[in-house]
Amino acid sequence: MARIAGIDLPKNKRGEIGLTYIFGIGRSRAQRILTEAGIDFNKKVNEWNDDEQNAIRKIVNDNFKVEGGLRSEVALHIKRLTDIGSYRGIRHRNGLPVRGQRTKTNARIRKGKRKTVANKKKVTK
Repeated sequence: MARIAGIDLPKNKRGEIGLTYIFGIGRSRAQRILTEAGIDFNKKVNEWNDDEQNAIRKIVNDNFKVEGGLRSEVALHIKRLTDIGSYRGIRHRNGLPVRGQRTKTNARIRKGKRKTVANKKKVTK
């Protein structure tokens, strides 16, 4: 099993896809890493030998900020926005979409489950 940047990569996936399980590495970055290491994209993770794993590990550690370091950096950026009270920071604080999406409909992921507001009942005599 390949362990890179503290993450156990899935064994039966292609190398290109397996690397995307690391936070901060997407498809294009995974392809760049594998090209630099001289490994075929279609080679499965469990077929990598120790030299290939070490090459990938070295490239990831030297060139990219991934996992914990990246997560804390993103959290600091969001905290800075909320502290200065910018529009984006206020949206983060209120749990609303940050990038201009509509909120009258949709936006359920950010807003959470619907809270139905019922009409006032009429009094009958």
